[in-house]
Amino acid sequence: MTYNSLTKQKEPLVLAQEKIASWYSCGPTVYDHAHLGHACSYVRFDILQRILSKLFGINIIHVMVITDIDDKIIQRSLEENISPTVLARMHEEEFKKDMQALRVLPPAVYMRVTDNIPQIVAFIDRIIRNGHAYVTNQGNVYFNTQSIGSRYGKLVNLGGIVGEQGVQDKRDPRDFALWKASKPHEPHWDSPWGQGRPGWHIECSTIASSVFGSQLDIHSGGIDLAFPHHENEIAQSEAYHQCEQWGNYFLHSGHLHLKGSVEKMSKSLKNYITIKDFLASYTANEFRLFCLLTKYRSAIDYSDASMNEARSTLSTISAFCHDVQAYMQGHLQCQPIDEGILWERLCATQTSVRKVLSDDFDTPKAVDAIMSLIHHGNCQLQPVTKVHGPRSPVVFGAMLSYVREIMGVFGVDLLDTKEVHDSSGVLNNVVEELVHFRSEVRKFALSVRDQAPQDPQPGSEIQKSHPQPDRVPLLKACDAIRNNLIPLGVHIKDRSTISTWEITRRGETRKN
Repeated sequence: MTYNSLTKQKEPLVLAQEKIASWYSCGPTVYDHAHLGHACSYVRFDILQRILSKLFGINIIHVMVITDIDDKIIQRSLEENISPTVLARMHEEEFKKDMQALRVLPPAVYMRVTDNIPQIVAFIDRIIRNGHAYVTNQGNVYFNTQSIGSRYGKLVNLGGIVGEQGVQDKRDPRDFALWKASKPHEPHWDSPWGQGRPGWHIECSTIASSVFGSQLDIHSGGIDLAFPHHENEIAQSEAYHQCEQWGNYFLHSGHLHLKGSVEKMSKSLKNYITIKDFLASYTANEFRLFCLLTKYRSAIDYSDASMNEARSTLSTISAFCHDVQAYMQGHLQCQPIDEGILWERLCATQTSVRKVLSDDFDTPKAVDAIMSLIHHGNCQLQPVTKVHGPRSPVVFGAMLSYVREIMGVFGVDLLDTKEVHDSSGVLNNVVEELVHFRSEVRKFALSVRDQAPQDPQPGSEIQKSHPQPDRVPLLKACDAIRNNLIPLGVHIKDRSTISTWEITRRGETRKN
């Protein structure tokens, strides 16, 4: 079940071809740096696509357009005195690198507007011939919204909404440009109506139709694109194909707001954070957790507190995985495990996660279920000095495999060494030797006198548990090096006389 903006309700996801989904999304207008608001939308839909493909076995054919000619691109190129094409290519490559850094899967194909001008001209020409557009004396071509009557407004209730104002050659204020007559110093292409360039909306209808034809399963984008962009896409696509319904499901993601602001993050408001700047402080995994903790359709507040919540959640998951590995390796000694409860919890979690993700991709509930499983695992991973009874590594191995697998479905790679600060093989070996040496020192410092009394007196056992006075400085030195390594991203955990370690992102704090 997924929420369809066309019908304003949840509906079963029915595809034109079973297990194959045609998916079109509006890509960036490449005139400036991509910011965190863009990232939020792209990461959220990447999570949805991963869920559909990896959990539900749907083969997604994803096409994304790159808008590389637009009023904003032209204006910025004039301001910076460079070619619009050069400006667009620079920011297109930067956008792709940003998406790669955020671990957003690339579409099957990116398609540029300027590579599809002949197709756009032909698309407009057919809309004119079908009686749904008109050419003005100034060489502009507009879509005739009156020609489709009440069908204009399928996606958004247009009550009180008026069209673009100040345009003199339109028949109706709601009519929108399919082709814009050329102006001095602007890029232009030839057409039957004179030199010019495409309007904003026509590119998406043309490119989506060139790949998928007259029927599209899923169209996605930010909620701010619902009107006028997606509404106009629907109008011109159905006018071109002369069909009753072009896109079957429209999915919209909520805005990202700076905490305390009612306005969305945007370039025009100058309240944005670039993806590059964000990734200097946080990781791609942490941003995914941030996105997972709210429903994709909901507005989301960005703040240090919300990012710290995401970081803490990821830290808890990573710590659990590390502790499970330590237990399986025999480095962590625990009380006897109640395997039956853990197997039941694992099975219930797998069922619950699949169920909530089937209900309009409810990732917050899915994360809650996973964290509950981890909580029950941690409750039984309580260190003890002496072990009595059998060990239970298999059930923890199954839990570890599932947590890694389901987080991988979301695009959170718990095994990604790229996010570990300086986690080269050399550094790992150095830390391993350092921790081993420290463990030997701690073991010596914690050991009792070399020769225990033959006839111990009452209370002598209590005395034996304390380190000898001359060895206390060694223990303090061991504690100091453990604490000093934390800000450098090396976390040592002492488990009786055995110590385990892991390397994490610099600056991240973790509770032992």
